[in-house]
Amino acid sequence: MNATLAVRLCGVVVLCACAVLHGCTQQRTADDWTSLPMTPADVELLAEYLSGSFSSGAQSVEDPENFLDIRLNTARIWADRDDVPGGVWLYVEQAAATSLDRPYRQRVYHLSIYDDRTIESAIYVLPGDPIWYVGAHRDSSKLAALNPDDLVARSGCSVYLRFDPEDVAFIGSTRGAECPSELRGAAYATSEVVVTRHRLLSWDRGFDTDGNQVWGSTEGAYRFDRLGR
Repeated sequence: MNATLAVRLCGVVVLCACAVLHGCTQQRTADDWTSLPMTPADVELLAEYLSGSFSSGAQSVEDPENFLDIRLNTARIWADRDDVPGGVWLYVEQAAATSLDRPYRQRVYHLSIYDDRTIESAIYVLPGDPIWYVGAHRDSSKLAALNPDDLVARSGCSVYLRFDPEDVAFIGSTRGAECPSELRGAAYATSEVVVTRHRLLSWDRGFDTDGNQVWGSTEGAYRFDRLGR
C-alpha cells in the first residue's frame, strides 16, 4: 500500500432491515421514539441496517480528489451462542476496492442498550494477526473459536446512537475527546455516523492536543451505499 493511500484510509472508519424488523419503525410514531424506551427489537433493527455490503464507489467518482472507493462488509456473529453477553455482535471489515483481500481495518462491534434513548456500539480489536480473520463476513467459522474475552476493547471509542424518526436513521458519535489515538500525531479521534436502511455516513477524524485535525476527511463524511446483504 502506498503512503498516499495509507494516509487517506486513516479517515475511513465505520462503525452500519429486513421487512419484518422494518415494522419496528413503522409501529412507532415520532412521539413513541421520544417517549418509549429502547428495546432489544431496536438493537436488532440497527444491526440489520448495519449488516451487508457497502461501497463508497459512487462518491469516489463524484469527488475523486477527496474520497476513495472503499468497500465495507458487516455480518452478524455468535448469534446462536449462549456463552456470550446479550446484544448483537458484528464483524466489520473494510478494504480499498483495489485490494479487497487485504483489508486495512477489521473490528468487532457489540450493540446493546445503553439507556432508554441510546444504543451503544462498543468497538473491539481482534487478537493476534487479523489476516486470519479476513473474509469472516462470508465465513463466520473463522471466528467460532473466539470469545468476547479474547477481544481487545477500544476504551472510550464507543459510538452512541439514537433514532431520528424524521430522517428514519440512527444518528450518533463518540463522546468528546474520550477515544485515544496516536495515529499521525493525534491525541484523540472522533466518529460521527448516520445509519439508514440503504446508506451509512461515516466521518472519522483525528485531532492533536490543540484540537487541530491531523487525519481524516476534511470534506465531510464518507458515503457508503448498500450493495447487498
